[in-house]
Amino acid sequence: MPHSPTATQQNPPKKPKERDAVAVGTRDAAYNRQAGHNYFLSDRWECGVALRGTEVKSIREGKANLRDAYGLVKDGEAFLLNAHIGAFSHGNTMNHEETRTRKLLLHKEELRRLTVKTKEKGFTLIPTRLYFKNGRVKCELALAKGKQDWDKRETERKREADKEAKSAIARSQRR
Repeated sequence: MPHSPTATQQNPPKKPKERDAVAVGTRDAAYNRQAGHNYFLSDRWECGVALRGTEVKSIREGKANLRDAYGLVKDGEAFLLNAHIGAFSHGNTMNHEETRTRKLLLHKEELRRLTVKTKEKGFTLIPTRLYFKNGRVKCELALAKGKQDWDKRETERKREADKEAKSAIARSQRR
């Protein structure tokens, strides 16, 4: 009995759906680009963030913004203020407030160090990025000291000089 052509053909294996880079943790959910421009960033800490369910879902959708956010240590606890997490698209009346104060989760020793360092004049805590790690939202806090306008111009000059030097080296290697 001859084989029918449909019986010998097999369906190609289906490719698994690619997950969102933010949800997997290979890309930052939010990045504070102005932090490096406005502040000298020194020590950095990774801390958890106490969030509600709709906030996590909004961060996965990419609706987080750290532009005006800052950290605060008060009464032995750390908080994240002014971080904007947009409303969840499929949320209902139980949706979260967008700029509410969120608690940061740190070890006691880390909190003690942060308290000492932020008491020094001119230092503050700035969140530099928000990302996923093992399914949990993490925030990277940096100890920051504000830059003056002349500091910003100097940084820009150095960046331009480095860029010109690299391009000159690349041009000389092409010849």
